[in-house]
Amino acid sequence: MKLYRFLSDDDTSAFCHKVTAALNRGWALHGAPTYAFDAAKGVMRCGQAVVKETAGTYTPDIRLGEQ
Repeated sequence: MKLYRFLSDDDTSAFCHKVTAALNRGWALHGAPTYAFDAAKGVMRCGQAVVKETAGTYTPDIRLGEQ
């Protein structure tokens, strides 16, 4: 099955660590990253889609972050 996640966080090193951790767990970048201003928080936010091929059958109760 193919899994999809969208990672997002404030524009800090924590976002880079989140993406790096996903890559090291076998996820692959999917598309270009996003970067936008969060007016409510007054900060820039980053986002990156990642995908992963894995065995099994998809069900909505799969915890994507644990894959």
